[in-house]
Amino acid sequence: MSKSKENTSAAPAKRAVALKYNRDNAAPIVVASGMGHLAERIVEVAADSGVPVYEDNSLATILSQMKLGQEIPSSLYQAVVQIYAYFLEFDPDAPEEKPVV
Repeated sequence: MSKSKENTSAAPAKRAVALKYNRDNAAPIVVASGMGHLAERIVEVAADSGVPVYEDNSLATILSQMKLGQEIPSSLYQAVVQIYAYFLEFDPDAPEEKPVV
């Protein structure tokens, strides 16, 4: 994510949410959430750690309202499954393409 001068317009702050899934959980859980500078740091840490990043502002807004450690609700399973499926086929060496979901 590139850094830019502070935006004074009425545009909403960017949000980021990190999810984690393992077999001990029934569903992915929220492990990090933030907006503005914290959202940028979440994305930077993910990128530096080799974790793929998927941008969906609407889904991030919904997920950011959840508590840390909370499993995502079943109403969001389909959206999250589509993102996981996208990353299963993700090729970091391929030219950047917009995901089809």
